[in-house]
Amino acid sequence: MATALSVVLVAALWLLTHATIDRTGRDALARAVDVDLAGLVDIHASGGEQELARRIADRLALVPSDGNGARYMLARRDGSRIAGDLTEWPGLNARLSQAGEVTLPDGTSAWARATQLGPDLRLVVLRERGDDTTLLWRVGFVFLGGGAALVIAVGFLGRMAARRLSRRIGRINQAFRDPEDGRLEDLAAEGAEDEIDELTRHSGAALTRQKRLVEAYRETSDQVAHEIRTPLMHLDTKLVKALKADPGEAATERLLEARDDIRRLVSMLESLLDIAASKARSGDRHGLAPVDLSTLVLRIGELYSASAEESGHAFTCNVGRGVTIEGEQTQLTRMITNLLDNAFKYVPPGGSVTLELAPGPVLTVRDDGPGIPPQEREAVFRRFHRGSGAGGESHGAGLGLALATAIAERHGLAIRLEDTPEGACFVVSRGSL
Repeated sequence: MATALSVVLVAALWLLTHATIDRTGRDALARAVDVDLAGLVDIHASGGEQELARRIADRLALVPSDGNGARYMLARRDGSRIAGDLTEWPGLNARLSQAGEVTLPDGTSAWARATQLGPDLRLVVLRERGDDTTLLWRVGFVFLGGGAALVIAVGFLGRMAARRLSRRIGRINQAFRDPEDGRLEDLAAEGAEDEIDELTRHSGAALTRQKRLVEAYRETSDQVAHEIRTPLMHLDTKLVKALKADPGEAATERLLEARDDIRRLVSMLESLLDIAASKARSGDRHGLAPVDLSTLVLRIGELYSASAEESGHAFTCNVGRGVTIEGEQTQLTRMITNLLDNAFKYVPPGGSVTLELAPGPVLTVRDDGPGIPPQEREAVFRRFHRGSGAGGESHGAGLGLALATAIAERHGLAIRLEDTPEGACFVVSRGSL
């Protein structure tokens, strides 16, 4: 763009210069005609008609060096020539001392002025337009050479500036792409020289603060999880020892219920941590690798086929071949199993569950269970929302679908609940497909 703009500016400047040279030549020619005519009028006033004719002949005898001498015509009112080299009177009104551009019989353009010297005597002075071609060629070569040098210099400097700007912006983008390799600290430590340097420094400082906040959040979460999980596991160990002591049927039942509660608490804690970790890394492509989703879904389908027979469910798995995705295999496995567990949880024995995978990828988990009431369809993806079954009984801690949603967002996917005549149908796809 800078090079193109330079070319346009040089061309515009050349046109302006050309017009200026042309206008200057016209003005100089008009002034020369006026001066020459004024001199001849004075001669006529002082010496009369014969002296004027003689002086005109003298001037015609002089040949100027540029070849563009003046031409004259002293004539009677009826057009008969007395002196001069013009054979025809140009179309100018001598009574008005008219001046203007005229064209000679040979096609030459000239500037002339006519004046009335007496009742039967008139005079016209004419000068042909000089040949400015040589001057224009010289100026044109100067513009061509200087303009070419200017365009090349502007293009070179613009290219260098663009590359430097691209490198500087690339450092910021690289810091955003790889915030763990120390580039953030390097950006934050740089001093501000101009707007880009200031932007770089502020971006580095902001990313560094974000990194520290995330690290502090992770450390706090891990610490809290450790402080909660450890006492629970110790408590579970004590319950196991109590069960080994054969405390009796009623006490054993209560101890087993307490162990189930502990396991649910630990599972809920781990799910909350997984949700938080997936949410924090939503949209982050770092650490993702190609995953053969078709093979993964087939393997999961084989596992659930065996358990479906034991639970009395009809399970169908339809998988398209060659479907891949950039992701983390462990998280994708958990997302799919959470959706299947959710389906099997609410479908009574004798019902059916279908798992499908199509290119896109588009993953579908469909069942013919009691379905989800319309008033709960937006809330089922929230944490701690526990859907009710056909009998109004709540199941689980309400984190399965929330975790599946967080994992889907981590991989650039979205989970939606489609309207179906019966049961529930969850579809996982990119964006809003």
